[in-house]
Amino acid sequence: MHEHTMSAETAGTEQIPGGPEAERPGRKRRPGALTGAATAALVLAGTGAVVAAGSVLPAPESARSIPAAVAAVPAGESVGVCPGPARLLEGTEAGTDPQFSPVSATAATSVTAAVLGASGVLPASRLSQLDGKTAADIAGDPGQPPAEGTRQELLAGTVASRSVDQVTVLSADALANQQASAAGAMKFSATDGDLQGTAAANCQQPSNDQWLAGASTTVGRASVLLLTNASSTPATVSLELFGGGGQIQAPGSRGLLVAPGTTRSVVLAGLAPGEEQLSVRVRSAGGPVAAAIQQSVLRGLTPGGVDFIAPGAAPAVRQVMTGVDIQDPAGISALTGKSGYEDAGPALHVTVPGAADAVVEVKLYGRDGQKPLPSGGVITAKAGAVTEISLAGIPAGHYTVSAESDVSFVASTRISRGLQEDQPADVAWAASGVRLGSQHVVPLPRGGSRQLVFGALGTRATISYSAITADGKVRAPATADIAGGTTATIAVPDKADDADVVGYVVSASGDAAYGAVLVQQDGRNDVATLAFQPAAAGQETVPVTISY
Repeated sequence: MHEHTMSAETAGTEQIPGGPEAERPGRKRRPGALTGAATAALVLAGTGAVVAAGSVLPAPESARSIPAAVAAVPAGESVGVCPGPARLLEGTEAGTDPQFSPVSATAATSVTAAVLGASGVLPASRLSQLDGKTAADIAGDPGQPPAEGTRQELLAGTVASRSVDQVTVLSADALANQQASAAGAMKFSATDGDLQGTAAANCQQPSNDQWLAGASTTVGRASVLLLTNASSTPATVSLELFGGGGQIQAPGSRGLLVAPGTTRSVVLAGLAPGEEQLSVRVRSAGGPVAAAIQQSVLRGLTPGGVDFIAPGAAPAVRQVMTGVDIQDPAGISALTGKSGYEDAGPALHVTVPGAADAVVEVKLYGRDGQKPLPSGGVITAKAGAVTEISLAGIPAGHYTVSAESDVSFVASTRISRGLQEDQPADVAWAASGVRLGSQHVVPLPRGGSRQLVFGALGTRATISYSAITADGKVRAPATADIAGGTTATIAVPDKADDADVVGYVVSASGDAAYGAVLVQQDGRNDVATLAFQPAAAGQETVPVTISY
């Protein structure tokens, strides 16, 4: 919550016209001049006495500050934009208006979402298409909100693996002037074609400023920036591009119009070709937009994975990514040593948008504590550029990656699955996340192996997590006590009391903790990761102070 103070002050200075007369050389002093000067001194002295006396008198009523009553800011609608299915670029020509080929025969895309309510009341909520057509009703208008002081027992409205074929929007109305707790996630999977693998993305809240890190535009890598405007106001988008050699000035990256209720696709190779590491800042004027990068890899004829790169945390002096799955280091070393597979291993991408280089200290926390990086863990990241830090050589397992510097930066971590060069592989990007607080809604896409991954940085953190099931129940919470400097993994069951588990309500206390969902597929190299979204904002108030 931010405090905004408005004040109006009126100040004036009076000046007495005239002044002492300048004496001319040789001029005789007139009689009485000394007396006049003395009189003036007495007048000034008297005036000073009046001012001194006035300074200890109470200020007049009109000069006092009058505090206004604290006013509550009306809570807005909760909105999350879920990307549509991954699509294969048709042909190799790059531009800002691409053509796509049909998806594979096995491709499937679904959205899972949950909206929290209390005291038997759910906020009005729905899953809609961009044109406003309802795809799934979650809850209708509840009418009167529950009375204050009633028991706040949680319940949920859910969307359980709803099949979709386009961009969708999860929206929930405010209830009792409180923003709704709601979250959704999209999952794409395919077992054939060039887009084999699993990709997942959170339904993102639109923003006017966001960062996406992890794109690549070299041969065999396709990066398509998806800009969705779910508002009723046109958005004008400008892109700032950062590569390994510095910031890229690309014609056509400014003034991109995204009309209300539409998605605009931008092939990044048309703006910044041949970039092994590429980060994008998306800023919009007018309506806010939801941004994601569809990233896919094709190594010759072998699919190398598909993912949706989501916005991470804004530039800061510390960035944390959890849910990072690292394979056997010997297998990674053998694979990345082959031509065309240099980017098939885990790596951290650091983007420094400012004018000063950043000395970044990188720490990896696993199940048993911190693991040292073979490179030493301290690197210098060039200002205005993207720096890649290899995470090869780390023992296999689940990790939390923490990066700190005295200069603000953006970060994202690449996760790879698959160690055979002639077999399909997959890739995922772990975006930097937010510190956990209370009542985060965590949607869980259906299918495959699902795991909650938590990282604690300080001394100790306690995690409380309650399953949300498809029948609208929020189950009794379980707790996990996580030692500082470690990462803990909790397997998610398919069902709880014969009802499908579609999400969790997660809260944390103690030292700084972070969380992510790791999605994999038994018998395949599929991998996807979803950072926990921020909890719903509480009721905001603005104190106003008026003075005159």
